[in-house]
Amino acid sequence: MPIQTHPQTSTTQMQVTSIRLERSLKDRLKELSGSQGYQALVRDILWNYVQYQSGDYKPEFSKADIRASLPAIAQKQERCVLTGKLIAPQESMLFGLTLQGSLVPLSLDSLNH
Repeated sequence: MPIQTHPQTSTTQMQVTSIRLERSLKDRLKELSGSQGYQALVRDILWNYVQYQSGDYKPEFSKADIRASLPAIAQKQERCVLTGKLIAPQESMLFGLTLQGSLVPLSLDSLNH
């Protein structure tokens, strides 16, 4: 389940927006959201994206979450999940294997801190 990165807003203070989703995507979102509800999950996903792209990203991982690391070359701009540091395209980086089995971007010096 995603970590909520912004304060809860009352639904009466929200604006209604229509978005078209493929039925299979909506079904998957419903499965993943559990009791949270898929609309709340979509809001969390969008907030996470906005914070990541704007530089307001707050790392949600610690070194203890990384099981192993693999060398890599960034193909597009990435952001280190430990430090928040930007990783430029074609820059050397690491992929960190998390305890949950996900691969996450790491800057080369992020595991040394």
